[in-house]
Amino acid sequence: MKTHHALAVLPGLLALSGCLSLAPAYERVPAPIPNDLPETETARGPAAPLRWDELVVAPPLRELIVLALQENRDLRATAANVRSARAQLMIARGETFPSVTASASGREGDMFDSSDAGVQSFSDSASVTAGTTAWELDFFGRIASNNEAALQTYLASAEGERAAKLALVSTLGEAWLQLAADRALLALAEDTVSSQSESLELTRALLDAGAANELDVRRASASVQTARAQAAQYVALVRQDLNLLRLLAGTDLPAGTAEAAQLTPLPVVSGGRVNAPSEILLDRPDIMAAEHQLRATNARIGAARAAFFPSISLTGSAGYVSSDLTDLVGGDGAGGWSFGPNISLPIFDGGVRKGNLGAANSARDAALAQYESAIQSAFRETADALAVSGTIDARLDALTRLVEDTDVTLSLSKERFRSGVDGYLSVLDAQRENYSSRQQLIAARLDQGRNAIALFRALGNWDEE
Repeated sequence: MKTHHALAVLPGLLALSGCLSLAPAYERVPAPIPNDLPETETARGPAAPLRWDELVVAPPLRELIVLALQENRDLRATAANVRSARAQLMIARGETFPSVTASASGREGDMFDSSDAGVQSFSDSASVTAGTTAWELDFFGRIASNNEAALQTYLASAEGERAAKLALVSTLGEAWLQLAADRALLALAEDTVSSQSESLELTRALLDAGAANELDVRRASASVQTARAQAAQYVALVRQDLNLLRLLAGTDLPAGTAEAAQLTPLPVVSGGRVNAPSEILLDRPDIMAAEHQLRATNARIGAARAAFFPSISLTGSAGYVSSDLTDLVGGDGAGGWSFGPNISLPIFDGGVRKGNLGAANSARDAALAQYESAIQSAFRETADALAVSGTIDARLDALTRLVEDTDVTLSLSKERFRSGVDGYLSVLDAQRENYSSRQQLIAARLDQGRNAIALFRALGNWDEE
């Protein structure tokens, strides 16, 4: 009769286990940013999350990105952290279920003489048991809260991996654009060295003919040496750019990588994605990771609150004992079971539980501030990128016209110098203006590409295949 009563009580205890959660109810806080993203004159309708394969159009850069996603060491470490968080989730969930263990033993014994003394000590014996020890009934949701915290931590790490992939693609694209820009600046500097060396030779010839003076020669020579120094500087920068790309890729670069890096045509798709509500930023992996961390700290408050209440656990076992291994089951063996609850009631701990609860609340407040800060930073990044999107075309158009004007000015200045109308100073000024305008145009094209990547970083997403 007692057995039936115990078995009848057990399902009720299982049903009650975990029925109460002391964690605060989670509600998403209003985003501390304007409702809409800034609009520009290039508005094209509602924005949608960008994919990297929609952004990158240059085949060599696409090949390098695929390689980096496989070989980058930081990304591998991030993936390992995700696997670790998944394992921690399995550990936390394991506390929900009873831990059942089984054991068996056997012993053979006999006496050295015929005396009956010590028969019990040296006789044969065998046993087999199975049972659970201290399975906690989660009446106050401590285990459930820890499970929720582990789940949210895992989800945060998974979003962190997606954010890391977006960051890797963005950084790799920016490094590629910088390499292309430095190669363009190097080519410009080398062309300038060549053209100004011709001007120097002409100036020396005019000096020999009495049509120029030593000052003109020195000015021409100084212009050549300045261009040579800048060319050497850009050679070093190109090598450094390749070193960065090699680090990001995690392996040797494909053959022809340096030659493939070009600013024209632009290796990424340029154009603003605007006229959208700012709530689309909440789908960014880094912001979703921050929200999962916030939810994890919220769940840990429930676990800290549950520590103030009694802990109830069950222990039980069942098995057989026999004097002979062959008679363990079905022979002379005896079977039996035991079952009973244990209760632990916290009385005094010197303020440990109160301190843990205070720490959990503070951690939640910190996570909330970090979550809101992440949203604000995302809005600023997007707004900055859209600000450039609305002006880059006008800037490029103006600089293109400026280069055309300075080309003509330089050509006319050289002709006037050859004919003796003007001194070399006018040629030198025209060369400087032309060189500067071409540098500005390269910088603007670099900014155009960087801005396309900035929009991808701000509005991009990562769909796992």
